[in-house]
Amino acid sequence: MFQIQWIWHNLKGYRAVYITALTLSIVCNILYLTTPYFSSQIVDVYINNEHAAENLANDRRGLIMLLIGMVGFTLLRTVLQYACNMTYEYSSQGMIYKIRNHLYKSVQEQDMDFYDKHRTGDLMNRLTGDLDMVRHTVSWVFKGAVESFSLFTASMVYFFSINFKMALLLLSVTPFIFIVTIMLRRVTRPVYVDLRERLAKMNTDAQENISGNRVVKAFAREDYEIQKFGESNKNYSSQNKKASLLWLKFSPLMDTLANLLSVIMLLGGGIFLIKGSLTMGEYVAISGLIWAISNPVRNLGVYVNDWQRAMASAMKIIEVYYSKPRIVDRDDAVDIDDRLHGDIEFKNVSFSYEGKRVLNNVSFTIKAGETVAIMGETGSGKTTLINLIPRFYDVEEGAVLVDGVDVRKRHLKQLRENIGMATQDVLLYSDTIDGNIAYGDPEMPEDTVKKCAQLAAADEFIEKMPDGYNTLIGERGVGLSGGQKQRISLARALAIKPSVLILDDTTSAVDMETETHIQNSLKNLDFECTKIIIAQRISSTKDADKIIILDNGGIREMGTHDELLAKKGYYYEVFMLQNEGFEREAV
Repeated sequence: MFQIQWIWHNLKGYRAVYITALTLSIVCNILYLTTPYFSSQIVDVYINNEHAAENLANDRRGLIMLLIGMVGFTLLRTVLQYACNMTYEYSSQGMIYKIRNHLYKSVQEQDMDFYDKHRTGDLMNRLTGDLDMVRHTVSWVFKGAVESFSLFTASMVYFFSINFKMALLLLSVTPFIFIVTIMLRRVTRPVYVDLRERLAKMNTDAQENISGNRVVKAFAREDYEIQKFGESNKNYSSQNKKASLLWLKFSPLMDTLANLLSVIMLLGGGIFLIKGSLTMGEYVAISGLIWAISNPVRNLGVYVNDWQRAMASAMKIIEVYYSKPRIVDRDDAVDIDDRLHGDIEFKNVSFSYEGKRVLNNVSFTIKAGETVAIMGETGSGKTTLINLIPRFYDVEEGAVLVDGVDVRKRHLKQLRENIGMATQDVLLYSDTIDGNIAYGDPEMPEDTVKKCAQLAAADEFIEKMPDGYNTLIGERGVGLSGGQKQRISLARALAIKPSVLILDDTTSAVDMETETHIQNSLKNLDFECTKIIIAQRISSTKDADKIIILDNGGIREMGTHDELLAKKGYYYEVFMLQNEGFEREAV
């Protein structure tokens, strides 16, 4: 089975420890035979024997040695069992630590479309609950299965050595046990696969509600969200009950078969004892070990149950574990010696998302150091266009060139290190303001952080905060206004001194005075930088060297502020709406 191969692969580095644990499991369970063996010797020699009194009087040392053997082997088994449990835990925890790191690395390296298709709550569940289920399987399910098998096998071997007819009677129950086990495995597998999906759905609902709690409160939708989560919880609970009931449905059969062994022991053992083919000591030994074959029978269903649950989780983990990003460095990738100059060219670029054409045959050039503004209606392809420059997505047709080289022939890390991005939907981390601004370079000097904040018109409000730049901000910037978050995001983008600065509606939440300050700062940067600005305000675009108007994925207009006003097209209409109401006078 593929899941077993995957687990074994990830046990690399811990295989010797794990094999030691398995060996200790077998040894510990074989040692369970010592107590019944010593008991049978004591009964046959010193209790149920016509010379018992004589043996007790003349060979008391033998009795003491048997008792010491019982106690000694019991203590030895206890010590070995402790060592066994520790080695299982050590190897399973080490394996899961390695898998979790690899899994997180895999998630980090995925393309943007991976995140478009996978829910956050589901990915979180794979990194936590699913991994814990796999660890439980490695450390306890495998352990229990090996112990049950070794105990059952050793006991049956011992029984055959005592009385093969009695052993065959007890073994006759085994075929029925396997039939029930196979039936249980078939019906539980699809149930646990569905159960895993419902758990992921419930976790996703919880994650979205917690992260978006302000929207929920703003629309007074608490009752709706509580009901929505309640439905997810109910679906998960009902499937969980279904899985439990399936086990309960088969559990009586397993218990009946286990108890049948005791009945066989009483009837068969009694007959053999009466006939003299079984001594009282041997009967005591078999009776004392009957649990060693009945317990594995009872536990077999539990292990199958846990195994199916673990395999459903393992398949979800493996799906991400072996998932490979499509956007990777090519073998002929070109190194960037120092930093990019910032020349950008879109050459007949077309791009589709989920079968829908988003950009269609787009071509334009941007010279290093220029400022280019991109405007257009919602859905016209503005954000998609800028996402092609750092190669978050690959073009379907045509090419995006930076400094004359196709971005597909650039090293991803080098390319993205030269591009600073600040978006309208700002993500700030639960860290200090200083830590957020210096995110691209944790060793950045404090004076550089402060300078970037000044350029982004953020220094003034930061200094007024309780701990200044060392102020801890909440998750996603809770406690800051939209404009404040945008300015910190801009400072973060400027802090790496990018060759290309991309601003996606970054000043939409700031006042006009602050926007003017930011525009002046961008004009007077102390490093060469090509600036691409997505904006809807004419005040943000009018001073650009080039303005591109997108419409339905194509370029509708392109030119300077004055040139586009003269055309009296889309740009002219937006200008009139923002500056002179609905008048349509030429400027």
